[in-house]
Amino acid sequence: MKHVISAAALAAGLAAVVSAHAQGGACGALAGLSLPDTTLEALEVPAGPFTPPNAVGAGGLPSPQPADVPAFCRVTGTITPAVKFEVWLPQKGAWNGRLQTVGGGGFAGVISYGAMLPAVRAGYVTASTDTGHVAPAVEWLADQQRLVDYGYRAIHETTVKAKALLERYYGKAADYNYFNGCSTGGRQGLMEAQRFPDDYDGIVTGAPVNYFVAIHATQLHVALSAHPTDDAGLLAAKDLALVNRTVIAQCDALDGVKDGVLDDPRKCTFDPGVLQCGSGGSSGECLSPDQVGALKKIYAGPTNPRTGAPIHPTLALGGEPTWQIVTTPGLVPYPYEYFGRAVRGTPQWDWRKFDFDKDVALANQKTGDILNAIDPDLSKFKAGGGKLVLYHGWSDQVIFPQGSINYQQSVADKLAPGKGTAGVQDFFRLFMVPGMTHCRGGTGTDQFDAQSAVEAWVEKGTAPTSMAARRVENGTVTRTRPLCPFPQVAKYDGSGDTNDAANFTCQ
Repeated sequence: MKHVISAAALAAGLAAVVSAHAQGGACGALAGLSLPDTTLEALEVPAGPFTPPNAVGAGGLPSPQPADVPAFCRVTGTITPAVKFEVWLPQKGAWNGRLQTVGGGGFAGVISYGAMLPAVRAGYVTASTDTGHVAPAVEWLADQQRLVDYGYRAIHETTVKAKALLERYYGKAADYNYFNGCSTGGRQGLMEAQRFPDDYDGIVTGAPVNYFVAIHATQLHVALSAHPTDDAGLLAAKDLALVNRTVIAQCDALDGVKDGVLDDPRKCTFDPGVLQCGSGGSSGECLSPDQVGALKKIYAGPTNPRTGAPIHPTLALGGEPTWQIVTTPGLVPYPYEYFGRAVRGTPQWDWRKFDFDKDVALANQKTGDILNAIDPDLSKFKAGGGKLVLYHGWSDQVIFPQGSINYQQSVADKLAPGKGTAGVQDFFRLFMVPGMTHCRGGTGTDQFDAQSAVEAWVEKGTAPTSMAARRVENGTVTRTRPLCPFPQVAKYDGSGDTNDAANFTCQ
């Protein structure tokens, strides 16, 4: 039987096609989008409780708990050879017009569901990648392609795919594109600004592992200083607590407020020798000569034994109770696996024989261009209107805080010679967080909204002159402070509650 299509029906069909193109496509149709070297799956997630997959119990983390979510389109994909990624797209009426890609941590190997959940609830299209391998496996460190994927390719490719998917789904590009990550995510953010300056309008990067080789060598230096001959080590938690009490007693008041936090540890001059109780060993409130010697090595940081040149900054004063590298017996897993598999090609090696000259040079030769994110030339990122907010806790026990100061200075030296960091404040601001440990935690104010700060900068031209930070204990806000763009610090006005940010100004 011959079917006849009326003119009215044809017009209605054409109108539907035009409307679908203008408004975007259905969720399921995204699986059919042709993207280079990529396979896709897509499904609708209804509003209500949603339990993210437990990515093979990655890193020994507990299974994610159910979380309430708005309805969204969940796209899962794989980029050749093995880079898994996800893009979550809110329903069309709930999208805030922004993309927020979130970073990973450690050796990655997982989708960052914990960061994607609040993003999609806030109306962002959000994306994340496992960078090409599944945690807790470490064999991939010996695979050049997997190393490249982890180093920079996976984040960039995920960004490209996320933009293509959201443009198809909504029928338009995002108004603004953002990246937000800490630790490995911080390195990923800097890598994006350096290698792919057009990917993002604004980047929030925290505690970045950007001096990848030097940071892992410094972690070994700390471990070797504390464990020179055996796994038991020289310094226990009680010893570090004693050191910290002494440091705080000596230097806490230098910033004008006695609150147990050093606003700028570099202003504190501390000699561990004041705690030495002699060759008879440690007892009570003193330390043995060996313990004092270990502390002096830790505070001094690693140097090249041939040239005497410093390799990288080390742990800062004031965060001693959190130094797990010092108190945990034995080797430090991340540098052990990295130097063994990616650099030496020998998974089993004697970490106490690490050569801070030859091994560091070999690591930079083999992997520096892939893993270090230290290029100071951010001129293309700046020229494109990009804004960068970097934050780092002064008590970071894993990634050494002075490194972030050094990186900003290197950018200033490159782009604004002779002007200091003031020469890059128009697009790059660093916030050092007193008392905060790695990404969060510690004795200071560790909760703040850097994402809103970078958005106001990008979208309204309002540069962050401070960020409101708070400390929460047992569900109660116990302290608020402004975080200030480095080199400024929060100065007490001289009257009022010292736990109230209203009584401090950035100077």
